[in-house]
Amino acid sequence: MDDQNKNLILATVLSFLVIFAWFILFPPPEPTDVPATVTQEQSAAVDGNLATTPPAPGADTATAPTPMPTTEQTRDAALSKSARLPIETGRLQGSISLKGGRIDDLRLSDYRETIDPDSDLVTLLSPAGSATPYYTLHGWAPAGGLGYEDVPGPSTEWTVESGEQLTEATPITLRWDNGNGLTFRRTIEIDENYMFHITQSVENATDAPVRLAPYGIVARQGEPDVIGFYILHEGVVRASDGTIDEIKYKKMPDMDMDASERAAIDRIEVTENGWIGFTDKYWMTTLVPEPGQPFSSVAKYTAANQTYQTDMRLPPVEVAPGATHDTVTMLFAGAKEWETIRNYQDNLGIEKFIDSIDWGWFFFLTKPIFQILHWFNALIGNMGWAIIGLTFVIKLVLFPLAYKSYVSMSKMKKLQPEMEKIKESAGDDRMKMQQEMMALYKKEKVNPASGCLPILLQIPIFFSLYKVIFVTIEVRHAPFIGWIKDLSAPDPTSILNLFGLLPWDAPGPGSLFAIFSIGVLPILMGITMWMQQKLNPAPTDKTQAMVFAWMPWIFMFMLGQFAAGLVLYWVVNNTITFIQQFAIMRSQGVKPDIMGNMFGWMKKKKAS
Repeated sequence: MDDQNKNLILATVLSFLVIFAWFILFPPPEPTDVPATVTQEQSAAVDGNLATTPPAPGADTATAPTPMPTTEQTRDAALSKSARLPIETGRLQGSISLKGGRIDDLRLSDYRETIDPDSDLVTLLSPAGSATPYYTLHGWAPAGGLGYEDVPGPSTEWTVESGEQLTEATPITLRWDNGNGLTFRRTIEIDENYMFHITQSVENATDAPVRLAPYGIVARQGEPDVIGFYILHEGVVRASDGTIDEIKYKKMPDMDMDASERAAIDRIEVTENGWIGFTDKYWMTTLVPEPGQPFSSVAKYTAANQTYQTDMRLPPVEVAPGATHDTVTMLFAGAKEWETIRNYQDNLGIEKFIDSIDWGWFFFLTKPIFQILHWFNALIGNMGWAIIGLTFVIKLVLFPLAYKSYVSMSKMKKLQPEMEKIKESAGDDRMKMQQEMMALYKKEKVNPASGCLPILLQIPIFFSLYKVIFVTIEVRHAPFIGWIKDLSAPDPTSILNLFGLLPWDAPGPGSLFAIFSIGVLPILMGITMWMQQKLNPAPTDKTQAMVFAWMPWIFMFMLGQFAAGLVLYWVVNNTITFIQQFAIMRSQGVKPDIMGNMFGWMKKKKAS
C-alpha cells in the first residue's frame, strides 16, 4: 500500500470513527414524563408557591420547609387561584399574580412549539400548582429588629397602585402596607423584547431606622424536561465577576447537603458584575443586578419539595425614619436570541451576557461561525442560503491549504505509473519499495501527507457548525426551500416511502429503522462525496477499493438523521471541493478520468 493511499484511508477512517462516536454518544433523547403530582411548602408558600424566602442577612439557610403534597391542577386552574394583571407586549403574553407579586405566567408570542402555525405558543413561565411550576419572585429579607411578617414575601397580597396591564409603554406599580409604618412598592417595566426592570422601594414612616435586604428568586419545581445531550448545557448559568459558571440540573441534587458543605458550592459573592438564572436549550430566565452592584449569587436544590432555585441576594440597606429607599434590578425572561442578548450586554453593561448561549469548548470557532451565519441570514433572509454562503467563506479561508493539497495530489497522480513500476520491481520487499517511493517523492518534491490536511481541518469545523445549528435559536424552525421547513431537524423526506409516493409514513426519530429513513439531502451528500472521492486515483488493492467504494454510502446513512442544515453544508462543501479539485488538477496538466476512476476497481476485480 503506497503512502498516499495509507494517508487517505487514515483520514477517511478517522473522520468516520469520529462521526460514528458522535452519533452513538449523542442519540436523540427519549421524552421525559411530567410528574403526576407536585408538592408545596407549608410555611412559606401559598397555592403551591415553592420558593423559599432567602434567609435573613447573616444566616446560612432558611428554616427547613415542611413538604405537603397537593393535587396537580391544570395551568388555567392554577392561574385562576389569584388576582392578576395582564402582560401584553409585541413579544410576550401572560400575567402577574398579585399574590406574592410573582411573574409566573409568560408565553413567547414569536415562537411556537412546532412548525405548525396553529400550534401552541412556547410557554416559558407557569404558576405554582401547575404541572411545571417555573416562576420569579422578588421581595425583602428582614434584618435588624424586623421579622418576616414585616416584609413582603411569597404570599403577600399586593394591591394595584397604578397601571391596568404591563406593556412596553405602561408600567405597573404594586403597593403593600405592613401596618407598622413601612410601605412597600414594586414598579415593573418591560422593554420591546424580554427585559423587565423591577424597582423595589420601601418608605419608612416609623421613628426608627430599619434594615432589610432586597432579593430576587427564580424557582422551578419538579424534574425539568430537558434535551439531555452531553453537548448542551441545561440548568444554572451565571456570571460572577467575569467567570461563567454552569451547573446541570442533574448535578444540583448533589447540593442537597448540610449548610457548611453546600456553602462552598452554591454561593458566590459577586463584587461588581454578574447575573444568575436557569437556561434551557433556547430559553432563559435570569436575574440581573445593575452593573457595579455587589450581591450573593446562590444556586440550590431542596429535595424535600424538589425545588431548583437561584437567588440574587443584595446587601442589607438601612432606611432612616421618614426616608425612602429604591433598589432597581433586571429580569431577563425570553428567547436566547444572539442579537437581543448582545444588545443587552452592550447597552446595559451586562458583562458576558452573550456567553449565556452555550458556545461549547470550541467557542473560538462557534462564535465567529455563528456571526458569519447571522450576517448572511440578515443579508439574504433565508438561513439555508446563509449556510451555503458560510460554506463558501470557509472554503475561501481554507483555499490556500486546499490548493497546495490538490497540487500535491495532481503530482501524485502523474507519478502513478512510476509508483506501479516500483511496486512491481520491489515485489514482496516492502522495505525496498518504501525506500524507492520516498526517493521518488523527494525527487519530485511531493508530500503525500498534504492531501490529508484539508480533511482533518474539516472535523473541528464540522463539529462547530453542528454545535451552532443545534443550540442557536436562529436556526430553530428556519425554512430553506421546498420540503425543508426546519433546518434544525432532519430532512423529512424518506427513501423508505419513495419520498411520499408510497401510502405510508416514514419511521420517525427513535424508531429502529430511522437510520435507514434517509431523505433527499443525505442522498445528495452521499453522491457528492462519491464524486469527490473518484477524483483521486483508484486504489490498486481490492480491499482498499471496497472500503473507499462503501465510505460515501456509510456516511450518507450516518448523517441521515442529523439536522438538515448540517447536511446541507456537507453537500455544498463536497460540491465546491469537487469543482476546486477538478479545476486545479486540470491546471496541473492532469485530466481526471472520472468515469474510469469510478468503475476502474470493478474492472480490475473482474479481470482478476
